[in-house]
Amino acid sequence: MQRRHLIAAASALAASAVVPSVSWAQAKPIRLIVPFPPGGATDITARAVGEQLSKELGQPVIVENKAGAGGSIGMAEVARAAPDGLTLGVATLSTHGVNPAVYKTLPYDADKSFTPVAELVKAPGVLIVSDKLGVKDYASFIKLLNDNPGKYTYASPGNGTIGHMWGEIFKASTKTFMLHIPYRGAAPAITDLIAGQVNAYFDQVASALPHIKSGRVHALAVSWPEKLDALPNVPTFSDVGNDSNNLPSWFGLVAPAGTPDDVVKRLHAGVVAALKAPGMKEKLAAQGLYPSTLTSPQQFGVQIRKEIDRMQRTSRFAKIQLD
Repeated sequence: MQRRHLIAAASALAASAVVPSVSWAQAKPIRLIVPFPPGGATDITARAVGEQLSKELGQPVIVENKAGAGGSIGMAEVARAAPDGLTLGVATLSTHGVNPAVYKTLPYDADKSFTPVAELVKAPGVLIVSDKLGVKDYASFIKLLNDNPGKYTYASPGNGTIGHMWGEIFKASTKTFMLHIPYRGAAPAITDLIAGQVNAYFDQVASALPHIKSGRVHALAVSWPEKLDALPNVPTFSDVGNDSNNLPSWFGLVAPAGTPDDVVKRLHAGVVAALKAPGMKEKLAAQGLYPSTLTSPQQFGVQIRKEIDRMQRTSRFAKIQLD
């Protein structure tokens, strides 16, 4: 009898060493790594959702900013972490779409190094042009580009950024040509756009809205399924016949590869509840962000793989390759 008890105890101990215990995980804080500096939309989203997620799960969620290399430093730390559900990362279109497409080497594999947990939000994009360009609608802009190939420019926050990729997708889908002018960040790019030193810019609605409302730039099209309440007179890219650019940006949660299914399900359920919490929708909308409609970790994983493929095709078309 005693021998049978010893064997059962040993078997239970071995099983617990292989599969992390959810109850054990609940007793420890969750590290939520944001691979960008504090204060941006990614960080604001992580802190808003993380605070509510802590309430839903009944355990602390601690946000840590690990910025650098276009998000690669923070995501590499997530990839190296133990797959126990206690370390999560905020994946974005940049870390899980653009970076795998444009960098020769990355310290993580955007597809294989992570387990998708849940998409958090989507962020509509917008094509804006300088008021000094003299056009106020999409059709006029396309005509201007067609009549003057190579004369006009678009700015981006830098080579291999989302703004750069959106610009190249636009050129390919419209069969037009603008010269790409990369800047060191969004602020100087917007400054020169307003001054008329560059002609166009692909931005997120949240950051572009103050400049649009001032009249210093004009919004020509937004990347969203329908017209936005904030810009009711601006068509979507699909409205003007350009489905290729009608894809918004997004943020989501990923865990290290190998995180057990039961842990992922628990985390996903917590995120869904957090996004539905009173006031969350309004808090995110103030930043130009909208809660995700994806319903499972699997759907989020499919989206990530599609995004990587789309950005790889864009980088090959535009010959974008970074060290």
